[in-house]
Amino acid sequence: MKMFRTILFTFLTTASIWSCAKSDAPGDVIPPDKPPVTNPGMVYDTTGLKYKSYTNLVMAGYQGWFAAEGDGSDRGWYHYQGNGGFYPGNTNVDFWPNITEYTKKYKSPFKFANGDDAYLYSPYDEESVDLHFKWMKDYGIDGVHMQRFVGEIKNPSGKRHFNKVLANALKAAKKYGRAISVMYDLSGCSSADVAFVEQDWNELLTTFKLADNKENPTYLYHNGKPLVTLWGVGFNDNRRYTIDDVSKLVDKLKGTNNKFSVMLGVPYYWRTLGNDTEKSPLLAALIKKSDIIMPWAVGRFDSKSYNAQNVYDDIQWCKANKVDYVPLVFPGFTWGNMHKDPTIYNAIPRLKGDFLWQQIAGAKNVGAKSLYVAMFDEIDEGTAIYKTARQADVPLNGDAGLKFVGIEDELASDYYLWLTGQGTKWFHGESGYSRTKPNR
Repeated sequence: MKMFRTILFTFLTTASIWSCAKSDAPGDVIPPDKPPVTNPGMVYDTTGLKYKSYTNLVMAGYQGWFAAEGDGSDRGWYHYQGNGGFYPGNTNVDFWPNITEYTKKYKSPFKFANGDDAYLYSPYDEESVDLHFKWMKDYGIDGVHMQRFVGEIKNPSGKRHFNKVLANALKAAKKYGRAISVMYDLSGCSSADVAFVEQDWNELLTTFKLADNKENPTYLYHNGKPLVTLWGVGFNDNRRYTIDDVSKLVDKLKGTNNKFSVMLGVPYYWRTLGNDTEKSPLLAALIKKSDIIMPWAVGRFDSKSYNAQNVYDDIQWCKANKVDYVPLVFPGFTWGNMHKDPTIYNAIPRLKGDFLWQQIAGAKNVGAKSLYVAMFDEIDEGTAIYKTARQADVPLNGDAGLKFVGIEDELASDYYLWLTGQGTKWFHGESGYSRTKPNR
């Protein structure tokens, strides 16, 4: 999430004070559906829909924000580049995609140690997004929430890019039978920008027929309604919009006839109003009128400080208040290139998948019914689960001690897709899984 790095950086120096007390408390499961309400509101024809509930699904976030020179988007090396350009020693990404399966590739300014050119992909290309959704199907991952950055879609070039990526994704989701939904990222927004989301959402409904179960049979529904997510409410990092702004937006999206289900991306310490959370009673009131919450856990702990007690306590609060709950898991964290600081490579180590499985098992064992995986393609901060180059196979990144991180050499490039797929099988009800990471 683009404007959230200040809070994440705080973890890197103070993680030890955020650790939870150890607990093995068993969690009660979240019921698959909320109790009947007296005014269920708008009723959709869900005939033929594949995903009528987020319950029991494992879905990832999909940034889709990269662009390549020559891909037709006219955005240059967008999001690959650092401030001032894209060249060795100046890039925002710590990981390098494994490019071998892409049919469209773009020569970058980077080279390998043997002098060969290094290539990249663009999600502006339909073929590249199609490949990503094929991987989701191949490894058994249910689908993705498509990120839509409000600060970018306000301008024509940003809207054109994200509309094209969404069009690519909707086509691929239908082709491969993967769940898909829209997630708005409010980072960097003003109050007026938050209000703009309603207009954009209505445009998407018309342009892409998101609520048409024949046109989009794999669009994700929850509680009988198409799901839309608003990420970034209640954080205490001096945002230019308020909890009340988001609350008004939720009211407008739902309307008097309760047209849509809404998931909120909230701070990790939303329940206690601690650390990353604005200390306002308005947050709890807003959460209670949402359908699902997803607390942002990236950067909040490492393998030593993680404990599922916080997830367990969150679940109990949500059950009592009839709100569904989806915990976030992530494979690790690194952002040395973004800050040109070699000391923060692998700031939160992946540990060959042990860290990711620790969170998957922790959430499952305290009663979580679904997961949000951060992220499918986030190579900026090293949370990507898709195929990336191993440490021995990355290009050079200039001098001054800078490099590309890569996944562990002992693992195959697809390892984190495979491991996430194993977690998905567990959440689908398959047996044979436990706290012990499965062997491949």
